Amino acid sequence: MPTTRIIRTREWTDPVAPVRREVRHVDVLRDEGKPPLLFVPGFGHGAWVFAEHWLERAAERGFPAYAVSPRGHGASTAAPGTGLRAYVHDVVQTAAGLPRQAVLVGHGAGALLVTHALARYPARAAVLAAPALGGWTLLGAALRRNPVGTLPAVFGRPLRLRANQLFSRELPEALAASYVDRLGRASARAQWQLLFAGRTEPAVGDPPVLVLGSPDDRVVPAAALDRAARRYGGAPLLFPGMGHDLMLDARWVEPIDAILDWLDKGTA
Repeated sequence: MPTTRIIRTREWTDPVAPVRREVRHVDVLRDEGKPPLLFVPGFGHGAWVFAEHWLERAAERGFPAYAVSPRGHGASTAAPGTGLRAYVHDVVQTAAGLPRQAVLVGHGAGALLVTHALARYPARAAVLAAPALGGWTLLGAALRRNPVGTLPAVFGRPLRLRANQLFSRELPEALAASYVDRLGRASARAQWQLLFAGRTEPAVGDPPVLVLGSPDDRVVPAAALDRAARRYGGAPLLFPGMGHDLMLDARWVEPIDAILDWLDKGTA
């Protein structure tokens, strides 16, 4: 039977430095008692990627919606040289400050942060969207599809993602280009840690976990989606024809409505 660690010595011998975190929030018009959702973006993305569409949609459906930019992302404090541990700390601290027990929704590498946060925060449920959970399969796929943007990251330079990796052809080119221009960079240390990410500790309370993505994702291969879903005892919910950035792509409403439908069924 899996056990949960109660004491993490490093947390008090080497605490994570505090920073100013950007948190975007859209509240509901009428409180129906539904759990708040905390959206966690992937590397280079910030809270703004959820503020474009998903926060409003969640609030319309009765879910108080929040999105956090981990340090070094969005409008949060710059943090060169930081690693996954500090990013996870930002997620846990933000979730702990919400008015009710939250559902954690991570996208891309943000899904990896959520899997780590689940061992420290008793979430109502979790959603892993296009989860980049690390490993050489992820690197191999990235090198095949975008060698120019990926190879420098192997040597400590910033990872550069292209519009055709992130979005489907349905999204207008000008809009896709504007989104790419807004992307930032994760630290080189965090990029390396993503590659070597091992299995995470068991989640506190064994919350339900939904995995979803696109079989046409040019960042996270379909095999990685299947593997992530099997880890949590299910199969991935798929959205063919969409790109990696589900929350910004032309058909963004489909995945968020599926997430909210899953939660409305009493999962959380």
